[in-house]
Amino acid sequence: MNRGIWHTLRTRKELIPLAGILSMAAAGAFSFCVYSLFYKSDVIIHKIGSSEPWEAVDPSKPQKLVTVNQKWQPIEELEEVKKLSK
Repeated sequence: MNRGIWHTLRTRKELIPLAGILSMAAAGAFSFCVYSLFYKSDVIIHKIGSSEPWEAVDPSKPQKLVTVNQKWQPIEELEEVKKLSK
């Protein structure tokens, strides 16, 4: 009764595209998770170190995949508050 996945795919050839699409989706989801862990600054695995990691984000480097006509300029009031709080 327990024949396995390969035997089922050999006997029912109509399931091969479904298995291919599902495995591509799983591989894509896994690769995006790994990409986010290593290259996104807002993803944190452990909280040791800086209590506010968003302070270390470079504002001149875009964090989104696509940025259309967006330029970053510092807010003067916010910069003054940061200087006073340190």
